[in-house]
Amino acid sequence: MKIYIDSANVKSIERLTEYFPVAGVTTNPTILVNEKKPYLPLLKEIRGVIGGDKALFVQAIGNKAEDIVKEAEFLAEQLPGKTIIKIPVTDEGVKAIKLLAQEQIETLATTIYTPFQAVLAALAGASYVAPYVNRIENLGGNGVGVTAEIAQLLQAHGLNCEIIAASFKNIHQVQSVFLSGAESATVSPDLIEKMIEFPSTATDVADFKKQWQGAYGENCETIID
Repeated sequence: MKIYIDSANVKSIERLTEYFPVAGVTTNPTILVNEKKPYLPLLKEIRGVIGGDKALFVQAIGNKAEDIVKEAEFLAEQLPGKTIIKIPVTDEGVKAIKLLAQEQIETLATTIYTPFQAVLAALAGASYVAPYVNRIENLGGNGVGVTAEIAQLLQAHGLNCEIIAASFKNIHQVQSVFLSGAESATVSPDLIEKMIEFPSTATDVADFKKQWQGAYGENCETIID
């Protein structure tokens, strides 16, 4: 089970990497554009924050397979470490996934709405597939159900491909995709923060501290001494 940060905001990434057991960062063109910074220096800054061992996902924007491959080669060279290229599941995208698999450049097949899109990408050599859970729900589908079917198909046919579920509006959706068989999820910073929030927890901590201070005083060094 892995949780990735779906953001290109360096401050958020720094905080979440410091406090939470995140596996890396996913980006997309929209996320990068919203930061209003030159994209390559920004990606290098993110790599510097998370280190070389955590995964950094970067999306190619070319339309033709050959252009996607060139982008992937460039990004892999410019961003040392565990860099994975996100590729939309179009016919050209699947072709690019096949070509990059031959070069042993890892890819994530993105913009997935159906189980067969995921299966075809896995057969082409994608290391990861990303079903868009909430976007499927917005179209009247069952995003968690699609994720579960993808998991069943990958397992049944022995396809070595990891599901990174994406596109969430709440924590319940994230929990549901993990229960449905997804190995990973990429989640916005605000939802990651909410994973640990619960009113009773804060109340309990405050009560414990009040009782302790009532007995031993304000100085927290009492417990150390």
